[in-house]
Amino acid sequence: MRATYITALGIAVLVVAWILSGQLGNDPIPPAPSLAEVRSKMTAMQDDREPTRVRARVMRATLETTEVALRGHTESNRMVRVRAETSGRVVELPVLKGQLVEADELLCRIAVEDRPARLTEARAAVAEAKLVYQGSLKLKRQGYQSETAIASAKAKLAAARAMLKRRELDLANTEIRAPFDGIVEEQPVEIGDYLQTGTECASVVDHDPMLLVGQVSERDVNRLQLDGPASATLLTGEKVQGRIRYIGHVAQETTRTYRVEIEAPNPNYALRSGVTADIAIPVATLSAHRISPAVLALDDQGNIGVRIVDENKIVRFVPVQIVKDNSRGVWVTGLPEVATIITVGQELVVAGEKVEVTYEASEMPAAAPPLKPGADATPHSSLAPSETQLTAAS
Repeated sequence: MRATYITALGIAVLVVAWILSGQLGNDPIPPAPSLAEVRSKMTAMQDDREPTRVRARVMRATLETTEVALRGHTESNRMVRVRAETSGRVVELPVLKGQLVEADELLCRIAVEDRPARLTEARAAVAEAKLVYQGSLKLKRQGYQSETAIASAKAKLAAARAMLKRRELDLANTEIRAPFDGIVEEQPVEIGDYLQTGTECASVVDHDPMLLVGQVSERDVNRLQLDGPASATLLTGEKVQGRIRYIGHVAQETTRTYRVEIEAPNPNYALRSGVTADIAIPVATLSAHRISPAVLALDDQGNIGVRIVDENKIVRFVPVQIVKDNSRGVWVTGLPEVATIITVGQELVVAGEKVEVTYEASEMPAAAPPLKPGADATPHSSLAPSETQLTAAS
């Protein structure tokens, strides 16, 4: 064997022996400490260093109303397609499409043709049948008329009266009238058209009250109450108020949501049907704090909360629940009635740590960057909140 091979083999043996000697001769590497242990050690060491500087603001809870928000649309209270109850030619259309009409106002008039003559004929037939029946009764009292003849005369009188009623109705049905106050939405006929029985003359819609219709989830349906208040903002800009008149009892198979109808007054017919609406239904009033989304934090279990400072300037983590949010901030419950909330520097401290606090006097916590330990904590004008900051933070 060559000398180079022997040398390489010897080196390899020495390297393996050195590696094995390190594994067998030394203690195993201990596991890394947990986050809780690290925080515990940091808290224990806080007496040996300067307290972290944070900014905080004393906030008091206010009464806030929680709402169920729906996306819906406006819908006519009712719509009827008024149809002809007799046949004939249209001779008059006294109202036009889009016109307001009152109940019982004339919509279409059909030519009467020979209906008055047939009505006169029916009246004469009733008079004749009545005389025959009265004569039969007189003969019966004299003993010259049978019960069968009397019954026949009575039946003919009834048939004549029925025919007279049909002729009167047929003549009256030549005038087609509005069933209620509303707007003529459609008018598919013109003067000269021939209407068959059942043909549509006009469509009348009732827009007062106007309905706001939406679908509520199965999670929120039991929070709503009949006759409860509601409001809506329409896509056209109108803001309307109303009351709940109907809550569905059967969910839609595809969406598992329930139909909700809200009545809104519309006396001047300014609201139109089919407009998209953002509906808000108040369901509860509770005590909540309005804060900036920037002060929200998570604990080790992933719970949403806020870091506050107690009377001893010790940091506490308080879990909260978000009940409402908009461009002005978020409303949360779970905090004490009066709480000192850390607004800047909450990322640098942990629960149980003692801090040095600079108090803010601004109306709203600012979404400012966190302070570094030892940095100047004096409030200045750049910390004043703005709608742009709050919108961006949310």
